Amino acid sequence: MVTEADQQETAHGLSDDESMRVSHETIYECLYLQARGELRTELKIALREGRTRRVNLSRSTSTRGGIVGMVNISERPKEVEDRAVPGFWEGDLIIGKGNKSQIATLVERTTRFVMLVRIPYDRNAEKVAYLLGKKMETLPEFMRNSVTWDQGKEMARHADFTVRAGIPVYFCDPHSPWQRGSNENTNGLLRQYFPKGTDLSLHT
Repeated sequence: MVTEADQQETAHGLSDDESMRVSHETIYECLYLQARGELRTELKIALREGRTRRVNLSRSTSTRGGIVGMVNISERPKEVEDRAVPGFWEGDLIIGKGNKSQIATLVERTTRFVMLVRIPYDRNAEKVAYLLGKKMETLPEFMRNSVTWDQGKEMARHADFTVRAGIPVYFCDPHSPWQRGSNENTNGLLRQYFPKGTDLSLHT
């Protein structure tokens, strides 16, 4: 029979054994290493820092250059223009206090139907693609024709979004917000409820 004293003695012995100790870095590395696919993205969303790998904090996180595989708005189907067919969306982010929180806004051009997507912690491209795709795949297929976005780096993983939701992404020309005018107007209205300087992370 194992007594409580025996258990305490065993635990004490293990704590003295260097080979039985594991650092917090080892635990983190194991957690990040085993995260794959959707689990990896869900882990990233759940973790406060929003990362699924250990990062050298001395390294700059900024990246230069354009978005890989970007398809310009000029290649978008012509049927988008007259708004006769539903399923063509315009999207963007509204940014909160100190550029530290954000909500994705999606507006359907024909019906003006609006969907908001909470993007917690940060707006890295993997997270944005995953959460937008998860939201859009709830729509019927006839409502999933395309999304038009600006050239913000948050949509750099647009190919992942397209694979998940089955929706191609078209990108506006630089500094051309009128090319997604429905979304711009909607964001202006939303600012009545989410004024600039608001901490958007407080909203579900």
